[in-house]
Amino acid sequence: MDTMTLWHISGWGFAALAFAALLVGFSKTAVSGANTVSLAIFAAVLPARASTGVLLPVLIAGDVLAVLTYRQHAHWPTLWRLFPAVAAGVVVGTLFLVWADDGVVRVSIGVILLLMAGVTVWRRRTAERAAEPDAVTTRAGRTKARSYGVLGGFTTMVANAGGPVMSMYLLSAGFRKLGFLGTSAFFFLIVNVSKVPFSAGLGLIDGRSLLLDAALAVFVVPGALFGKWAVTRINQRLFEQLVIAATVVGGLQLLLR
Repeated sequence: MDTMTLWHISGWGFAALAFAALLVGFSKTAVSGANTVSLAIFAAVLPARASTGVLLPVLIAGDVLAVLTYRQHAHWPTLWRLFPAVAAGVVVGTLFLVWADDGVVRVSIGVILLLMAGVTVWRRRTAERAAEPDAVTTRAGRTKARSYGVLGGFTTMVANAGGPVMSMYLLSAGFRKLGFLGTSAFFFLIVNVSKVPFSAGLGLIDGRSLLLDAALAVFVVPGALFGKWAVTRINQRLFEQLVIAATVVGGLQLLLR
C-alpha cells in the first residue's frame, strides 16, 4: 500500500494533521465525538483508506491519556455488556472493508451518525433521564447496548468513527459527564488496541505509517491537557449539546465530501 509518509507531506499538510492530532487529545478528555473532525482532516490530507491506519495509533495515544485521567469514573457493567457486540461489529466492519470503496464507507458511516444523533435527541425529549446509568439492567437496555455495540464496532473498524455512535449510546443511557468520559476512555482503549491486528492485516498499518504516527503523537498531549482543563468549566447541558453537535458535523462531513 502506498501509505504517505512524513517526508511526502507538505508543510501545510503536516500542520493540518498536527491540528487533527491535537483535536484527538481534546476529544478524548473533553468532548467525545469531536474527533470526527480529525477523521475528516486525515482523510483530506492522506488517501482515505490509508488515513484510517495512520489515525488509529494516534487515537490509542489519546485513549491512554483519557484512561489515566478518568479511570476511576468508568462504569464496568456497561462495558462488559458492550464488548461482545462490539467484537461482532469489528468483524463485520473488517469484511465490509474488503470490498467497500471509499465512497460507500463515507456514506454508510455518515448516515449512521446522523441517525444516531436524531434518535438520541428524540429519546432525550420524550423520556425522563435516570439519576444513575441503568442501560444494562433491563431487557430493553440490554438490547439497546447490543445494537449500539454492533454499530460502534462496525463504524470504528471501517472509519475510526465509533466515537459518535458510542457517545450517543452513553448519553441516551443517562451518563453524567465524568462517568461518560471514564467509561468511553476504557471502551475505546480496549477496542482500538484490539483493532490493530485487523488493520495491519488489511495493510492499513505498516512501518511507514507508524513513523508518521510517532511525529503526530506529540501533539495529542497538549490537546488532552487542554481538554482536562476545559471539561471542568463546561456544564452538563453544554457538554451534551457539544457531543451531539460534533456528531452531526462529523456525519455531514462524511456525506458531503
